[in-house]
Amino acid sequence: MRPGFADPVQDAQSCFRAVLEALSRPGRVQTLASGLTPPAPLHPATAAVLLTLADAETPLHHDAGAEADAWLRFHCGCPMTAAGSAAFVLAVTPPPALATLQAGTDEEPERGATLVIQVEALEAGSGWRLRGPGIEAEHRLAVRGLPDGFLADRAARRGLFPRGVDVILCAGDRIAALPRTTLIEEG
Repeated sequence: MRPGFADPVQDAQSCFRAVLEALSRPGRVQTLASGLTPPAPLHPATAAVLLTLADAETPLHHDAGAEADAWLRFHCGCPMTAAGSAAFVLAVTPPPALATLQAGTDEEPERGATLVIQVEALEAGSGWRLRGPGIEAEHRLAVRGLPDGFLADRAARRGLFPRGVDVILCAGDRIAALPRTTLIEEG
């Protein structure tokens, strides 16, 4: 079994601060210095996010394979479930349609799933135009490795607000977040 965080408390706190920063400032790329060497196909940032956020109270669904499954069960203690009933959904291959994930309710929108998508690369300064809470005017984010149709799928769910799915993108040792409140335009 590959090890988890070397210093579980300090490393989880550092990662949690980076995830909060990413969610509060949508599209801003955060670098995680986790020192993790998770099983393939997990990237270090993906593993760090799940070690930090998933626990025995948060059902997880993933498509990362048997070795990653054993590693996540051992280090996170999280129950595995179907995508439609998961609090966290990890996609290392094309993610499930957002309509199949928990969106929360009007009374409890926080029950919406968090979709963690592993992508090829994240770069600030070009690509999508992001607007909304946490962004002063506009922020630019280039994401390589998302399937065609992701933005259309996300845009189709805007009418559900305050319900919805929050997204954390992971590439190598970097993360960026797309909360449900963020508006995304191509180019």
